[in-house]
Amino acid sequence: MRTLDQMLCFDLYAASRAVTALYRPLLEPLGLTYPQYLVLVTMPEQEALSVKQLAALLQLDHGTLSPLLRRMEQAGQLTRTRSSADERVVEVRLSADGRRLRHEFERVQCEVEESLGLGDADLGELRRTLQRMTGQVRARLGDLEVSGR
Repeated sequence: MRTLDQMLCFDLYAASRAVTALYRPLLEPLGLTYPQYLVLVTMPEQEALSVKQLAALLQLDHGTLSPLLRRMEQAGQLTRTRSSADERVVEVRLSADGRRLRHEFERVQCEVEESLGLGDADLGELRRTLQRMTGQVRARLGDLEVSGR
């Protein structure tokens, strides 16, 4: 049996927690949590996204995303409205406050990348590796769902 320091799953978990913790003091003055930050980063400046589109981009389920969006709407960072084309669709748009917050993100992202101690080439390779791995895992999970396991 592998020990904790030999398990990739633990390394991913620990890295994720460490990077998320790095964001906390940078986002706190903006009144944002890390998930709220990700929503704002994902949203286009002027156009709307449906909740379904946003969930797909963020790889979150509707039950996780909806309360998050509700809190962000209450904080004035975005708006949610029913689509005029299809009332079953809820569209999300940045508010003026949400757009204002996005102007702070370049500084946040630069500080985080600097703290990671990795060069551009290493960061790019790491992202590509993680994206490839995520795709493989999602495909495998899809295969398991189809086979009924």
